[in-house]
Amino acid sequence: MTSARRRSPARLDHPALLGVAGLAGLLLIVQLLPTLGLVDDRFLPPTSAIVSALADEAGTGQFWISLKDTLVAWGWGLLIAVSAGVLAGFGIGSVPLLRNLTASTVEFLRPIPSVALIPLAVLLYGTEIGSSLLLICYAAFWQVLVQVLYGVADVDPVAYETARSYRFSAAARVRHVLWPTALPYVFTGVRLAASVALILAITAELVIGSPGLGKDIAVAQASEAVPTMYALIVVTGILGVLINLLARTGERRLLAWHQSVRGEVPA
Repeated sequence: MTSARRRSPARLDHPALLGVAGLAGLLLIVQLLPTLGLVDDRFLPPTSAIVSALADEAGTGQFWISLKDTLVAWGWGLLIAVSAGVLAGFGIGSVPLLRNLTASTVEFLRPIPSVALIPLAVLLYGTEIGSSLLLICYAAFWQVLVQVLYGVADVDPVAYETARSYRFSAAARVRHVLWPTALPYVFTGVRLAASVALILAITAELVIGSPGLGKDIAVAQASEAVPTMYALIVVTGILGVLINLLARTGERRLLAWHQSVRGEVPA
């Protein structure tokens, strides 16, 4: 029996390998459908044409300006929504009377689609970045608020009452009792809000005409530059994947001490 342990070979059913295989299959299908004449390439160009259009776009300054505009709107909107959601969640969740008073209001406002606020956003900010921020903040705020409320409600009442009996200040109770319990919920809310914020940023740019990738997609569609339109759509999809990966990586690293992360089986 050798002392050195041999590394087991990579499994073919590894999730990452399966994901890459699935993506390769999708790209092959998109290439074959118009090539074989099964789909009109005016509506679905082959993968090669989309990749070529993406390379052309990446070589222009306007593409990077639009990408920056989308990321700026997404980042600021997410930051405002997370800050407001965390503060409101702890403020409301820590006071049972206040939580009961606001429960019906939250349940009434939360299901309202952000796109229903587009006329208000246009009225207030026109096609400026403020319109995007209004929609992003409204949609992302509820993702964070609801998760924080769940997290505060999950606090062990015995631990909370013990802190009160030891005359912990309100700030100390939040720091030592509420925050450690609610933190996993906060990260879940941030991860959900990050994806929602990107969706609303692109939506605002598409519908309102705020500067960004969404506006460029609308312009490409109107000018019948179909490969460019699909190339920009691919970019938004890549952004979504990267944002989700970054959020999950940050969650695992910052919550490495928590049982919910320690119990995960490594990939």
